Amino acid sequence: MGANLDITEKLQNYINDFGLKLNPVQEEIINYNKSLGDIKRMQVDPTQCYFLHLLIKVSNIKNVLEIGTFTGLSALSILLALPDDGKLIALDKNDETNKIALSFFEKAKQTHKIKTIIKPALKSLEELKDKKFDMVFIDADKMNYKEYYEKSLRMLNQGGLIIIDNVLWHGEVADEKNNDKFTVYIREFNKFVSEDKRVEQIIIPLGDGMTICRVL
Repeated sequence: MGANLDITEKLQNYINDFGLKLNPVQEEIINYNKSLGDIKRMQVDPTQCYFLHLLIKVSNIKNVLEIGTFTGLSALSILLALPDDGKLIALDKNDETNKIALSFFEKAKQTHKIKTIIKPALKSLEELKDKKFDMVFIDADKMNYKEYYEKSLRMLNQGGLIIIDNVLWHGEVADEKNNDKFTVYIREFNKFVSEDKRVEQIIIPLGDGMTICRVL
């Protein structure tokens, strides 16, 4: 019976050597985030950048909504994969990190594809409720994941994708003895999505875990 490999750092480096390469500006964002201390954990893993890139390409995605942008690594990964007439709307409430992200988008010559909105995401989602997207990427405050998910579902075209980050929560969701409020919430959210008949979904163990949902 087959089994998943344990991905060591050495094996991950081997995989990276034979896969897609990051754009130099993506590398700049990663290096910048290393200087931020513990908050750098808000960044997606490079393996997730590769995955988002290919998913957008093979699915012919053109219109994307991102909930939670931080310093822009996931957003830039999306922008670089979108066609020249594609569009990303990125929601975040932090004006300072948004300015940093915008500087990276400008350096990568991707500003023509992106609109950023700085305010609480639930308010932005209400204002955008009549728009339609091919894909939504959710990577924001965890306690609002269910609300983001529900609002995103109503904004997606049929066959559209919702991708949700941090669903394995450092592996703690599988520890039944862990009753930390965030762990419990993510665990309950995962159960809710797994039982949702409006989508078909899988969890992929990239980064901190990603759920990919396709709207039926």
